[in-house]
Amino acid sequence: VQLQASGGGLVQAGGSLRLSCVASGTIFMINDMGWYRQAPGKQRELVATIFRDGGTNYAESVKGRFTISRDNVKNAGYLQMTDLKPEDTGVYYCNAKITERSAITRSWWGQGTLVTVSS
Repeated sequence: VQLQASGGGLVQAGGSLRLSCVASGTIFMINDMGWYRQAPGKQRELVATIFRDGGTNYAESVKGRFTISRDNVKNAGYLQMTDLKPEDTGVYYCNAKITERSAITRSWWGQGTLVTVSS
């Protein structure tokens, strides 16, 4: 199983970016998917989670600005980020709890994609 994250880049404050995370491999089912971020010198923090049934959770700092979504057919997850702020700068990682065809469920991480928001 692999998770491939993409979509990061440099954007001015107030701008938008859309991150994508695509899972591939011997996948039977993707359970929860989430996006985390790690700012320079800080610990990795949870930004948003989307459950198999479509339910979502967001960190207070991104509520109303970020939207997490998923496409179960494409084994993909997305993070639409709007009204970006300099404090949103960091490396964004996708995470997914995946049940493989072997019936084993594990947590997988993407490689991270850098988001830089300039003031």
